[in-house]
Amino acid sequence: MNFPSQDELVLLPLGGAGEIGMNFNAYGFGPPDDRKWLIVDCGVLFGRETDTPGVDLIMPDIRYLAEQRENVLAMVLTHAHEDHIGAIGHLWPDLKCPIYATPFTARLIVDKLAEVGLIDRARVNVVPLGGKLKFGPFDIEYISITHSIPEPNALAIRTPLGMVVHTGDWKLDPDPLIGDPTDGDAFRRLGDEGALALVCDSTNALVQGHSGSEARVKESLSQLIGTLKGRVAVTGFASNVARLDTIAKAARANGRDVALVGRSMHRITGAAKATGYLADFPTTIDEADAAHLPPSRVLYLCTGSQGEPRAALARIASGDHPNVALGPGDAVIFSSRIIPGNDIAIHELHNKLSALGVEVLTVEDHFVHVSGHPCREELSEMYRWVRPKVAVPVHGELRHMSEHARLARSLQVPQAVVIENGQMLRLAPGRAQVIDEVPSGRVHLDGRVKVEAGVGVARNRRAIGYAGFIGITLVLDQKGRIAGEPAIMLEGIPEAVHGDIHDAVAEAVRRYNPKKGDEDALKEAVRRAARRRAADVWGKKPVTRVEVIWI
Repeated sequence: MNFPSQDELVLLPLGGAGEIGMNFNAYGFGPPDDRKWLIVDCGVLFGRETDTPGVDLIMPDIRYLAEQRENVLAMVLTHAHEDHIGAIGHLWPDLKCPIYATPFTARLIVDKLAEVGLIDRARVNVVPLGGKLKFGPFDIEYISITHSIPEPNALAIRTPLGMVVHTGDWKLDPDPLIGDPTDGDAFRRLGDEGALALVCDSTNALVQGHSGSEARVKESLSQLIGTLKGRVAVTGFASNVARLDTIAKAARANGRDVALVGRSMHRITGAAKATGYLADFPTTIDEADAAHLPPSRVLYLCTGSQGEPRAALARIASGDHPNVALGPGDAVIFSSRIIPGNDIAIHELHNKLSALGVEVLTVEDHFVHVSGHPCREELSEMYRWVRPKVAVPVHGELRHMSEHARLARSLQVPQAVVIENGQMLRLAPGRAQVIDEVPSGRVHLDGRVKVEAGVGVARNRRAIGYAGFIGITLVLDQKGRIAGEPAIMLEGIPEAVHGDIHDAVAEAVRRYNPKKGDEDALKEAVRRAARRRAADVWGKKPVTRVEVIWI
């Protein structure tokens, strides 16, 4: 296939550049007015009650690609973490492109599509480990890597203008327990072939050394569980199948039966078994049956390590789980790290468990977790293997990506470029540069409805949560005169302020002259009077709405 000289190779991140999560990268090839696109990953962030109250998922705004979806050739997934596949069921209808993933990832994507009624419309094509694909100008080779989930893959994306190595999420672990170690020989081969760019995970770019091995965690967890006498609950990322296997086998070695608690635990273990993993996983018991066993015989594998309010562990800590209760003499092991931003929720969860008399054991005191992302020595090794002409840090906050770029330059990479979501980067040897900025942002899944982040739904909820709500209804006759007492509804406002707000509304209504004003002027005068009085007396300005009824 011949390609004209005006062709360009570009990278367009719409999620995951400048943040940890919501990964969505698009590679484009062709002239500016007729590019073909390859999408790599389609992930989410999870809403937080402090920032986005009522919002379940946060997804990238992909309108730029949706408007040219006839040029989107395929969506290729690197692995099955939610921040890489969680938006597929919600965004695929805007793209309607073929989906490609390895068996474990494909199984979980199929489940997601079934949940939203797309299983008969969106086809998921299964790619073997180490497989190859071709779409127009893109030749893709899957490279085995190690991460904290089965079947993570890097992608070698070959084009007529050069090869890009897209690492996905990875680490170096000589003994990952499940799956293959990162294939250093394959990356050296790519380096020998000549890599134009390395688009690489930045999560731990600030952390010295190595991320650590799952094999060491296995030894430590088994020893720790053996020292505990009461009921034990272990929480972590359900997607870390190797860790689940470690914990279950540690339970069996210490005479404990395992109960899975939380939907994700059942979903992930089911997918792992269906795709050939967890062949020797101990038989589990029902969580309700576990309640009848002696405490020393029970181990619960729970969701909720990040303090998620609706996850199993949060319900247990609040005492409202239907089948699981913990108390004095019991212990909870947090086999996970704190994801930035979840600190407050997790510490609140720790305190609730402590109030029940439960011993809380974390990575701060015990060796119960290793990261699934590369630290600085591992990043350095990857650069020594691949030897790219351009380094493009992704999957990190700006401080992680900036430090990653500094590290790449120190390793003699000719150019390192830090970009943000929506910036289109033209990839060329030694002269990669941002050439455009496209519409981008975030879309909130609010219940079953997708809402643009900028329309103010979450912002208004935050404002109401901070300063309450005033609703005022005014009644006017056909001549525009006040025809009755205002109806005032106050929510989330201290009772000591109510009288002042009522007085302010009454005064604003008394001053209204229908001959000199209209409905809009009246509504604004009343709204401002109520908010101003609340601010004077209380120090806060409630969200205030004024409506008019004509009789």
